[in-house]
Amino acid sequence: MTRTLLVTGSSGLIGSEVVSHFAAEGWTVHGIDNNMRADFFGPQGDTRWNQERLRRNIPGFQHHEADIRDRRAILELISRLRPRAIVHAAAQPSHDLAASRPFDDFDVNAVGTLNLLEAARQSCPESPFVHMSTNKVYGDAPNEIPLRECETRWDYDDARYRDGIAEDFRIDRSKHSVFGASKVASDIMVQEYGRYFGMPTCCLRGGCLTGPNHSGVELHGFLSYLIKCNLEGRLYRIFGYKGKQVRDNIHSQDVAAFMARFIAAPRSAEVYNLGGGRENSISILEAFRLAESISGQAMKFEYVDQARSGDHICYISDLAKAKNHFPGWSPTRDLKSTFEEIHRAWLERRSGDR
Repeated sequence: MTRTLLVTGSSGLIGSEVVSHFAAEGWTVHGIDNNMRADFFGPQGDTRWNQERLRRNIPGFQHHEADIRDRRAILELISRLRPRAIVHAAAQPSHDLAASRPFDDFDVNAVGTLNLLEAARQSCPESPFVHMSTNKVYGDAPNEIPLRECETRWDYDDARYRDGIAEDFRIDRSKHSVFGASKVASDIMVQEYGRYFGMPTCCLRGGCLTGPNHSGVELHGFLSYLIKCNLEGRLYRIFGYKGKQVRDNIHSQDVAAFMARFIAAPRSAEVYNLGGGRENSISILEAFRLAESISGQAMKFEYVDQARSGDHICYISDLAKAKNHFPGWSPTRDLKSTFEEIHRAWLERRSGDR
């Protein structure tokens, strides 16, 4: 029997990785993407190159130039395909951009998610629905955790958070950014379709998602953009916190591998914090040093003494629940190899090889 997967945001970092992963496992994969990233971020955010890469390299991949905000189109497509599983990775991903385009942000992140959920409920309610959420659903509440300042990073000064932030951390009474609020709406709705309608759904609250197929820009795509700036000698701007703000980074392949495990053994209305964990955490200053060691080029940067509103000072994902529910899954890609892979990918893109 044909196993059909529908992936939204299929030309993006996570979506394209999911397409490749499941196609390699014998699934027939359909992707939805209308290159809104170029609309949001300009030519540097364009993902058509990635769409073409999938079309060229993935046998049987079918691209749909659809907009998840188009309710009728989404209802009709899912009714026709009746996919065995849905991975929803499309989003407006920048909390900075959301403030200037709040209607677009909410319509893509919240309304688009509702359109997909309801289409799935009507046509394939038994199919696992995996939603790519974000750690921004916690708002800036993680900044209330006592911190200690180290030479190159901030770190938690509370033993309860040694392994990071777990899924029971509160999501209200904090500043989320407009982006974070729209993602909260989609996150809660995905959970509700699981609890209220009994559908197999999960929300993956991602930390920093990274990998070689990212069209990184200043407003979104931390490591990809940083490495690109280093490679091209561009000026990188640090926004506040002395450049010691910390993120845990997870390779897109490890995200796709977790999704595959959930789809193989789905649960209802689950939430997982999905990042690289402490082992793959890094500050901006530390990322500068690692990028420089790979390229041999000094990082050009300037410091802006104004942090982004609602930004996390230190965020590390506690992966205990994900590992407990799916034994055998764990991040497999370390930071050094990930940096090297992203560096090679930017070089190849500059030379026109991809």
